[in-house]
Amino acid sequence: MAAIHTTMGVIAKQSIRGTIVTYLGVAVGFLTTFFVITRFLTAEEIGLARVLIDAATLFIGLAQLGTSSSILRFYPYFVTNTKSNNEHGFFFWTILVPMIGFLLVAALFLACYSPLSQWFGEKSPLFVNYYYLVLPLAFFMLYQAVFETNANVRMHIVVPRAVRELLTRIGLLVVYLLYAFDVLTMDGFVYSLIGVYALAALCNAVYLFSLGGISLKPDFAYLKQNKPLVRKYLYYTAFLVLSAVVSVLAPTLSSFFITAQMGLSYTGIFAIATYIAVMVSIPYRSLTAIASPQLSMAIKNDNREETGTLLAQVSGNLLLIGGLILATIWVNIDLIFTILPNGATYAVAKRTVLLLGIGQLFVATFQFTFTALSYSRFYPFSLLFSFVLTALALLLNNLFIPRWGMDGAALATLIADVTYYALAVLTVHLTFRCRILTRRHLLTIVLLVLLFAANWLCLRFIPVSNIWLSSILRSLLIVITAALAYRWQLSPELTNYLTSHINSLTSRKRPF
Repeated sequence: MAAIHTTMGVIAKQSIRGTIVTYLGVAVGFLTTFFVITRFLTAEEIGLARVLIDAATLFIGLAQLGTSSSILRFYPYFVTNTKSNNEHGFFFWTILVPMIGFLLVAALFLACYSPLSQWFGEKSPLFVNYYYLVLPLAFFMLYQAVFETNANVRMHIVVPRAVRELLTRIGLLVVYLLYAFDVLTMDGFVYSLIGVYALAALCNAVYLFSLGGISLKPDFAYLKQNKPLVRKYLYYTAFLVLSAVVSVLAPTLSSFFITAQMGLSYTGIFAIATYIAVMVSIPYRSLTAIASPQLSMAIKNDNREETGTLLAQVSGNLLLIGGLILATIWVNIDLIFTILPNGATYAVAKRTVLLLGIGQLFVATFQFTFTALSYSRFYPFSLLFSFVLTALALLLNNLFIPRWGMDGAALATLIADVTYYALAVLTVHLTFRCRILTRRHLLTIVLLVLLFAANWLCLRFIPVSNIWLSSILRSLLIVITAALAYRWQLSPELTNYLTSHINSLTSRKRPF
């Protein structure tokens, strides 16, 4: 019992510190994105950095052969005695498997140079110039992730997270500033981007080895004694590889299509629009981090009532919170582009932000439902739905971007996401026999629609020439909407939380 309490204490301590580090990283990223790169870099330069990182992200999604997930799932099978720190060569395989994947994908990447250079060459020749540098960038990003996951399963998350959230972002900020003030040339800029991720991978490696118990020596005898484990790993890896082909490809498609068909400048503008829209789904991270262990246990125990309750509560809360964030962004969108350095360049993506924001609202509201599917024995459905998502994204991006540009890319993403999560919700409803969408979801949607309609009416019939005053006045609509949601208890959990804190504040005795 004492050991359990000790372990839980370590997890709690690491989680709290990790959360603090994450939010510090978000602050650095916000500063970098909205007040540095938009001021000092052109849209084309922002687009180049974005497409290089997207290409490397796609690369490692395929090359790691599911290593990150495999580490989390199979590490307990290799640690037979925690006191002896004997991992039976586990670390060796976590290094070897992604190296094999990297070499295979690198060969494919090199073979595709000619057709891809023709596709990107007309509108984005700058990306073609740095095509081969995706390889070292992907290599360091790959092993940064591998070393981080190895540290995580050993219950050490703070330092690797600090490397990812703080060191990497501060490093990128320094690179942007050095380039902005002509200390770096364009070549130096790209090489320095790679250097930041190389440093991050090195720091994670040094920290991991400093923990002790890490060995690069394989244990073939242990694998021979546990052949069922090897077969289970190979089956799981094959599934993950197929899933990665589609799930990693879909989120980056819009960036690649815009780069090829419109040019890097539009890729940069689309990147800024995406950064703004992603704010809608930020609450998903913290809320689901708390609810995920409960969901996993409920599914394991086949407790469908608890599963349904969790899914309904989490999705309802995220729909309300995300909807209010989206409304806040949209009410103040003109002010945001006014404050943003060189905002006039990015203001052309105004509708793009709205469409991407609605898509992020779907992600925030229903991603937890998809998580429930992946926790259950019905997880192969997730692969099927990922194929649907990718196929739709490919088809719609190809159709919509030539017609509507960045708005077309955002609309393609929105339609693909809505279809993806609708299939997930329907499948969970049928397989778990639980009701996810409730009356509170409907009332929340009605309230949000009325809020957006009221904002439109104010702009149409009560115009205010001062943009600051206009935003402040229309922001009152959001306050009224939040008050109505509180009054009508559209989120009983949030209402009870706020009520308890209000009561505790009002009940305190004031000192004389």
